[in-house]
Amino acid sequence: MALAQAYETRDRLLAAHPDRLNKDDLEIRTIKTTGDQIQDRALSEAGGKGLFVKEIEEAMMQGEIDIAVHSMKDMETTLPDGLVINCILPREDTRDAFISRDGKGLADLPPGAMVGTSSLRRQSQILNRRPDLQVCIFRGNVQTRLRKLDEGVADATLLAMAGLKRLDREDVITHPLSHEDMLPAVAQGAIGIQHREDDTRIGELLAAIDHEDSRIRITCERAMLAELDGSCRTPIAGHAVLVGEDEIELWASLLSPDGTQRFDTRGTALRKDAVALGTRLGRELRDMAGDDFPSFQI
Repeated sequence: MALAQAYETRDRLLAAHPDRLNKDDLEIRTIKTTGDQIQDRALSEAGGKGLFVKEIEEAMMQGEIDIAVHSMKDMETTLPDGLVINCILPREDTRDAFISRDGKGLADLPPGAMVGTSSLRRQSQILNRRPDLQVCIFRGNVQTRLRKLDEGVADATLLAMAGLKRLDREDVITHPLSHEDMLPAVAQGAIGIQHREDDTRIGELLAAIDHEDSRIRITCERAMLAELDGSCRTPIAGHAVLVGEDEIELWASLLSPDGTQRFDTRGTALRKDAVALGTRLGRELRDMAGDDFPSFQI
């Protein structure tokens, strides 16, 4: 998946700057992160989603690489000093895909069926809708998770539609889950390009492939997440959509890990006020949850 996103970024840069760049100018370097190596437990137990980017950001700060390609849903809300993300590629499908061994949908799974996922957000929403199901940890890349499903480790799993589309694996999808059934992770389906803030040349090159509409949506969602101090230890979901020419709408949810408590809010604002909207809805969720909110984090 990481390589597919890197090649997409390279191809977009080449298309945007045919007179300035060629393939020899854009070397793709693969960096194995701590998050990639942890396969036996949830990231919430190992240190959080920042484990997917720590080594990459260190390489950038040391000048070993000039840009970093990230899945935005893996990014912490606060970036290291000197690094910025102000380029977002056109956002893909934000829905989650439900995949089962026998082709049954989420509503059709028998009581006690096992659903594999490493996402607290997915776990909590599954248990909120179907408290009679069981959930187990499912880590690894798409191929690994599909293999575990074939081996009977679980009866079903969920993966991001965006990733399956980028890997051309839509054939494995039982059915996409609507946002009403499964609100996505903040920034799901979005690729962000990170660079050193003082590198004006790279910033200029990236500006040509920035997709403004996608960036506004991601900025709104991440403002909500930042207000809640969200991490992979907190089940938070959010999805922003652009309405007409001037407005943005945000849906946001905060849940307990076991799915027994859920708080939802929704709001609309002008596009220029996207950050303020995200911040306001984050505060609303915090107020709804009250003093028990810290206990939601595990």
